Amino acid sequence: MPAPLIEFPADDSERARRFWRGVLGAELEPRPTDAGAGWETEDEGLRLGVHERGRGPGDTASLPYFTVIDMQATLERVGELGGSVIHPGERWSICRDSEGSPFALAADTPTAP
Repeated sequence: MPAPLIEFPADDSERARRFWRGVLGAELEPRPTDAGAGWETEDEGLRLGVHERGRGPGDTASLPYFTVIDMQATLERVGELGGSVIHPGERWSICRDSEGSPFALAADTPTAP
């Protein structure tokens, strides 16, 4: 399983990228178009992302993104175990755990050989 992506919304994306570069030495690069908007880095187990704050459910707090093989089955388990699904999606979903903490799920997409 890949390291979880921790995503931060930002009112000022340049300021946020400068902050994480200074704190963790993380150089966040623009994401490929098919990976969504924003900037991301992956280095030695750290997966960190920043995106412009919007009005969506993933724009109020930092979110850890956990990669799952079967999105629908995982969303069902979230509900069965006392969590809630805030925004279901095929590629990304936003949820809350049984204690109300937000997290996200990312569908594991196979890579081309």
